[in-house]
Amino acid sequence: PAGTHARTRPGLAPEEVAVPAGASLVAKAPPRKWSARAAGRLPGLRALSSCEHRSGAAGAAGSGLQAGLQAGLPPRALGAAPRSAPTGEARAEAAGRGRGGRGRLDRRPLLDLHPGREPEAGVAEAEELLQVQAGSISAYGWLSKVLGSENQLSCRIMAGKVKWVTDIEKSVLINNFEKRGWVQVTENEDWNFYWMSVQTIRNVFSVETGYRLSDDQIVNHFPNHYELTRKDLMVKNIKRYRKELEKEGSPLAEKDENGKYLYLDFVPVTYMLPADYNLFVEEFRKSPSSTWIMKPCGKAQGKGIFLINKLSQIKKWSRDSKTSSFVSQSTKEAYVISLYINNPLLIGGRKFDLRLYVLVSTYRPLRCYMYKLGFCRFCTVKYTPSTSELDNMFVHLTNVAIQKHGEDYNHIHGGKWTVNNLRLYLESTRGREVTSKLFDEIHWIVVQSLKAVAPVMNNDKHCFECYGYDIIVDDKLKPWLIEVNASPSLTSSTANDRILKYNLINDTLNIAVPNGEIPDCKWNKSPPKEVLGNYEILYDEELAQGDGADRELRGRPGQPLGSRGFRSRDSGRAILTTWK
Repeated sequence: PAGTHARTRPGLAPEEVAVPAGASLVAKAPPRKWSARAAGRLPGLRALSSCEHRSGAAGAAGSGLQAGLQAGLPPRALGAAPRSAPTGEARAEAAGRGRGGRGRLDRRPLLDLHPGREPEAGVAEAEELLQVQAGSISAYGWLSKVLGSENQLSCRIMAGKVKWVTDIEKSVLINNFEKRGWVQVTENEDWNFYWMSVQTIRNVFSVETGYRLSDDQIVNHFPNHYELTRKDLMVKNIKRYRKELEKEGSPLAEKDENGKYLYLDFVPVTYMLPADYNLFVEEFRKSPSSTWIMKPCGKAQGKGIFLINKLSQIKKWSRDSKTSSFVSQSTKEAYVISLYINNPLLIGGRKFDLRLYVLVSTYRPLRCYMYKLGFCRFCTVKYTPSTSELDNMFVHLTNVAIQKHGEDYNHIHGGKWTVNNLRLYLESTRGREVTSKLFDEIHWIVVQSLKAVAPVMNNDKHCFECYGYDIIVDDKLKPWLIEVNASPSLTSSTANDRILKYNLINDTLNIAVPNGEIPDCKWNKSPPKEVLGNYEILYDEELAQGDGADRELRGRPGQPLGSRGFRSRDSGRAILTTWK
């Protein structure tokens, strides 16, 4: 009824809200929060909360709903035809469903326009605001305008706030969520956005313990992200990718006279142990003076890594002399052994690597973004290839988790340089052209690694992922892909680090959750350029298919595949270069 009603909001005292005559708020199921605000009278508009199956077909709610459909609004946002209150059977079904987002019955606001009532003077020209917020709203994040065919009433409906959960208690995450006004809930409640660890994502998509996500829920990992982020699977997929291109006769798989790939040689020679032990021994004996690095497949932050330059070091570590078969220290733990890059590019006599952030919004079609504000991580001890220092991890491993324990670790700058500083340094010492070529090749590596795993990746529409790429550059300015991290560290080691990672999460959320509104995983995941922030489009497969193929056909047969740097001037955004 018209009059004043109390409205409550979390953390705030109740306030009086005027409900004008002519606007009726009808709750057929007990609402948790209702609010309505209008400058004048709202005849002909009614909002009600009604139970509706998520999978139910949206019916026509009279001519008013049809008018909304004609205005270009999606049926799900408008809702289905008003129904009666849920029966006891329906309530039982809703209560019996699994936790958040598992085929539950939703209470959602439904819009019902009644053009039969005559609008009062001035209402047609005025834009009124009706705000309805229910506890488990799952409609579209926003509706621009609803135009009634007869009464020409224009109104905006603002949906509820995004409800978020995380099991990673990092300030750069929580501050970004709170800045957007999102509401924190527990994982057992209805949630829209879950920033989770890789351990949790296994449970979410597990056959035994997993549950089906609804269209208004998104998570920050793909179900089988490990195809790229496990060291052994990454190498396996890249090797398979090379062989497939060879079978297809692709020029990308071209080799030189020594049998090395001209364009796909960006991962050091790598074997899996114990499976490839015999192959490794054969390769080791070709150059017995080489150094190799051992890494456990499922660990991060430099844990369990060591260097070897003799087969005996492997034998002492894990060979069973009776069976002459390789046995790892843990039967569950596999290792990779890679040829160590013993000629790294040095700055100030110290080894470093690059940490670059790459956001993938979809694998099919592949669409990825490069973050401009990556950084370099330096060792605290000057590099030496001497075999006497093979055990000194402060010389060889750039991981902050290791370097921060060194005597020479600087807590002010954290042993880090921005990528922009690296670029300026290389331009001044090596020249602009070779520096541009280096970064172009780094981008090439990222795109090819993603293409290698795209066929096997479960491209779930509820997922996006921000990867941490680790790249090492040798003294010939050739970049090497070392590994890809599924959960790059969000711990801040310095003040600048905290700012960088806060902005990284902010820009990531702007792309993954457009306008900070309730997600809709059915959108095309192609945000406008204005929201990219410090991200830049690295590769868009749809554009590649439309533009790249034509350019390659027009290209000269003798033109090398390594030619890079082409951008289309016909459109306002960066288009794929020919090699991409």
